[in-house]
Amino acid sequence: MVFSSPIFLFLFLPTLLLFYYLARKEFRNTVLLIYSVVFYAWGEVIFSLVMILNVFCNYAFGLIIGRIFERYDSNKMYLRITMALMVLANIGILLFFKYFNFVMDNLNAVLAGCGHAPIPYAPVSLPIGISFFTFQAMSYTIDVYRRETPVNRNPFALMLYVSMFPQLIAGPIVRYHDVALQIVHRVCDLAKFSSGIKRFAVGLGKKVLIANTCGAVADQVFGIPAGQLTPGLTWLGILCYSFQIYYDFSGYSDMAIGLGRMFGFEFLENFNFPYMSRSIREFWRRWHISLSTWWRDYVYIPMGGSRRSPARNYFNLVLVFFLCGLWHGASWTFVVWGLYHGVFLVLERLRFGRIIDSLWAPVRHGYALLVILVGWVLFRSETFAFALAYLKAMAGLSAATTGEYNVGLYLNREVLAAMVAGAIGSFPVFPWLMSRTALIIRTGSRIPARTTAVATAACSVVAVALILFFSAMLLATDTYNPFIYYRF
Repeated sequence: MVFSSPIFLFLFLPTLLLFYYLARKEFRNTVLLIYSVVFYAWGEVIFSLVMILNVFCNYAFGLIIGRIFERYDSNKMYLRITMALMVLANIGILLFFKYFNFVMDNLNAVLAGCGHAPIPYAPVSLPIGISFFTFQAMSYTIDVYRRETPVNRNPFALMLYVSMFPQLIAGPIVRYHDVALQIVHRVCDLAKFSSGIKRFAVGLGKKVLIANTCGAVADQVFGIPAGQLTPGLTWLGILCYSFQIYYDFSGYSDMAIGLGRMFGFEFLENFNFPYMSRSIREFWRRWHISLSTWWRDYVYIPMGGSRRSPARNYFNLVLVFFLCGLWHGASWTFVVWGLYHGVFLVLERLRFGRIIDSLWAPVRHGYALLVILVGWVLFRSETFAFALAYLKAMAGLSAATTGEYNVGLYLNREVLAAMVAGAIGSFPVFPWLMSRTALIIRTGSRIPARTTAVATAACSVVAVALILFFSAMLLATDTYNPFIYYRF
């Protein structure tokens, strides 16, 4: 089930809100937990058991660590053994479901190259969101080990933390210590609930009106045979894909944050206008913040971070981004995409970074966008051969001519409007306009403050209603409605 589906918008969410707010406060977590399990099991009945196993596995390790603290005075050997087993259990489950097919395909390719028969195997299906809920559950156990959070002896509270449907499938990756108190006690007043509706509507509009519109074009362009790609087509395709992946994922995060507020939770922000970055360092501080900080806090810093020698620091960076690429998908194109970003992060810590920092701001911004766009070609392409052909066409080195495929076949008014909206929304234009308008009203307007507040609220309601209306219209008339990060 996806947030932008009619079944979610018009059945699942309304009934959940009804039962949730009719229930007494002590039963609301139970209602939310039941609906969260149903949400995941809607298309993953069998694999919901994988998620439940993951939760209880980390619950058990948390209890064991707490017991070691109590009885053995933080015996380091026992703690290390327990943590090693925890990592093996979590990563083992993730490796099996996400990378078994990848390993077998590569092994059979090597065997075929050596003249041996391939090993027959039954492909393993990938549980939706396994990368997200695995990392989230692991963060609880690691925080218990670090004594940053107390042991939770209520398995259902931990189950709610991991399986909470707003952020279960595609994040943001919520840390346990950020929501531990909210699980036990939270308040949802009218102001928080209404802000949740607005945030959800904004996310739905990003997803349906921009991401879906641009994504349909990106899929068509990336489906063109490599020999038929022209520079115009490739630039249109990668720009559309850049808007799709940003507005698809940031829209999902907005909807997750909005849904959380409807139930009294506050989730941390996950995106901060990443396309306005002027370096790759800045990009990763703005893109998928919850994942970036997870890698930083649980992998990069424990390996020594920047406290070791420069050479070790650079190795740590490249290794983390190698793992980050592999985390995104069982494909060598993802691995190379991760290494590509890791190399640029290392370069920016060397003299190259000082050169970039000395350039005119628009040039720095252009550099960052070009690096990001080239990276998205690797991320989107199914094979290296196609990625190389695509990049050659982007550079104007393609021999294809505007014959069977041309830009005019894909660029219409709707797509152009979505791209313009995507470009404007990639920068904090609307927050700036709202702050400027509020400042003008406060300092120069003679309109009473109460009248201004009412007018602002009315405009907000109208804007939300229009976004929901046009999103619903598009959902009713278009069957193209993927969520990119579901496959991760």
